[in-house]
Amino acid sequence: MRPIGFSSGALAYADFRRGLSMLRHRDIHALELSALRQNELLPLVESLDGLDLNQFTHIAVHAPSQIDASAEENVVALLTRICHRRWPIILHPDAVHDWSLWKNFGGLLCIENMDKRKPLGRTAEELEEIFQRVSDASFCFDIGHARQLDSTMTEAYLMLKAFGSRLRQVHLSEVNTRSKHDSLSYESILAFRKVAHLIPESVPVILETPIHEDQITSEIQRAIESLPLCQDAELMR
Repeated sequence: MRPIGFSSGALAYADFRRGLSMLRHRDIHALELSALRQNELLPLVESLDGLDLNQFTHIAVHAPSQIDASAEENVVALLTRICHRRWPIILHPDAVHDWSLWKNFGGLLCIENMDKRKPLGRTAEELEEIFQRVSDASFCFDIGHARQLDSTMTEAYLMLKAFGSRLRQVHLSEVNTRSKHDSLSYESILAFRKVAHLIPESVPVILETPIHEDQITSEIQRAIESLPLCQDAELMR
C-alpha cells in the first residue's frame, strides 16, 4: 500500500499544530509540515524539537511559496537548521531569486511542478531548465497541477518519464480553474489513474485537499482509488 498522508496546511490553514493533532491516533504515517507563508517558517523550525512525530515514517517540510528577495538568505538559513533530519524540503521554483543559495541542500531540495498561473516549472521542458541549475535536487510531482495544465495527462506522463528517477513525493488534490486545491472528484480520480503506474508504490503521497477532520478517512480512500497499485488497477477495470 502506498504511504498516504496530509499536508498540515491543508487540514488547518497556517496552524501546523492543529493539522498535526487531526492526524493523531490514525493509521497515517506520511506528513508534510507546511510553512507556505514566509512568517510561518520560523515558528515551525523552532517548534520541531517539541513535536511528537514518532507516528510518521515520512516527513517533509514545505518551504514558503513566496519569498522576498531580501529574506531569501534567512529562509535558506532556517531550512538549513533542519537538514540533519534528512527531510525533503518542498520548493516552488518561482519563489527562488538566487539558485546558488539552494544548491547545498542537494537531494533534500525537492522541486515541485507548478500550476498554470506560474511563470516557470509548469512543464517537463521548464523543469529540465531548473534541474540544470540544481542538478542534485529531487522531484515533488503535483499531479493536480499537471492535470490543470493539461487535462489529457500527457504533460504528467512526460514529467514522470523524464524525472521519475528523481521522484521523492507526490502532491495529490484536484486543482480548480482558480489554481486552488479542492477535494478529489470522480473526474480527477479517473484522470490520475492514467499515470498511476508510473509512480512507485514506495513514493509517499501527500494530500493537499482542504477537508474537515471527519472527512480524513474518506479522502484517504479516494486517494487510494486515484493512484491504485498495478494489481488494484486491474480489479477496477
